[in-house]
Amino acid sequence: MDKAIHHFSELFAQLGLPDDAESIAEFLAKHTAMSACMRLPDAPYWTPAQAQFLRESLLQDSDWAGLVDQLSKALQAEVRS
Repeated sequence: MDKAIHHFSELFAQLGLPDDAESIAEFLAKHTAMSACMRLPDAPYWTPAQAQFLRESLLQDSDWAGLVDQLSKALQAEVRS
């Protein structure tokens, strides 16, 4: 089965967050406190529904999983900077 192709901004929209480039950059800058050993769905800034979506995306290897991984890496990269 072909998986849908989503863009990074669409993940933010799916999470109910502003999805323009400036808002995404602000989100990444604001949430740099996520440690490299913390799983993305366990970060304290998600609502329960957002955390569940992230968790299910990864567990089910959904078409969002790649973007969820990309978000996790982006936040961890910010921490190391």
